[in-house]
Amino acid sequence: MNVIITGISGFVGQNLSKYLEEQNCNITGLSLRNYWKLAKDNSAIIHLAGKAHDTANISTDEEYFKINTDLTKKLFDEFLDSDIDDFIYFSSVKATADTIEGILDEEHFSDPKTPYGKSKLLAEQYLLSKDLPVDKRLFIIRPCMIHGPGNKGNLNLLYKIVEKGIPWPLAAFENQRSFLSIDNLSFLIFEILKTKNVQSGIYNFADDDFISTNQLIKIISNASGKTSRLWSVPVGFISFTAKVGDKIKFPLNSERLKKLTESYAVSNKKIKSALKITELPVSAEEGLIKTIKSFQSK
Repeated sequence: MNVIITGISGFVGQNLSKYLEEQNCNITGLSLRNYWKLAKDNSAIIHLAGKAHDTANISTDEEYFKINTDLTKKLFDEFLDSDIDDFIYFSSVKATADTIEGILDEEHFSDPKTPYGKSKLLAEQYLLSKDLPVDKRLFIIRPCMIHGPGNKGNLNLLYKIVEKGIPWPLAAFENQRSFLSIDNLSFLIFEILKTKNVQSGIYNFADDDFISTNQLIKIISNASGKTSRLWSVPVGFISFTAKVGDKIKFPLNSERLKKLTESYAVSNKKIKSALKITELPVSAEEGLIKTIKSFQSK
């Protein structure tokens, strides 16, 4: 199986390409920065390249739409004119909702509030608006927070807090979150590629279990050999501190507080049903432990 991957040098691209190669796929990276043309004799294209959500809020709106929307349109048009069978577009759960009550599924009405989410949704809408030839498939993947060895972000921040013995001051916030290990992501993509009767459509990617941030702190502590220290500082005080962090350089701002404490539970039932599987190979806790242990070797 010959597979083209855009964004192959990124965290997901590196891990996914390695996994697919282990499954005897031939992988070619495609840079969208210069002139390009899709090569023949490929089975699928996986479009990972994009402008990630900028938590520092320094990116312009135009950057998101130019990269996430316009480049995706161009690539998809090339795909429609090619002999390639499958187009897999990596969107985001944030293309449908920035916050969610209950459990997010693929039927949720999409109403993103950020330029990032809006740019992803516009790309989705364009792809779905096109007539798809009967011999081609289109998959719009909406992953939640992806993690794994070598990944940076809030998990690394939480690890450093626990590793230094700093108490976790946000224990008063109760939430349920979905995560996605890079191992489960790679497994699902390969299963889609090889299972030809899976129908085109939008699919959420998430681990099977929901994890609260307080649970996550305990998992990190156990994996690190540390004692978890959970402090229930009043929510009002924490929220005020985050607002101060919006105005001055401070480790906690409103965007980061939201990411650390909000509930965002994502259903993966649709993709598991399509693939006729009951559970993913790696549990949410196992995946998190693997990621956390990778921090210790640095």
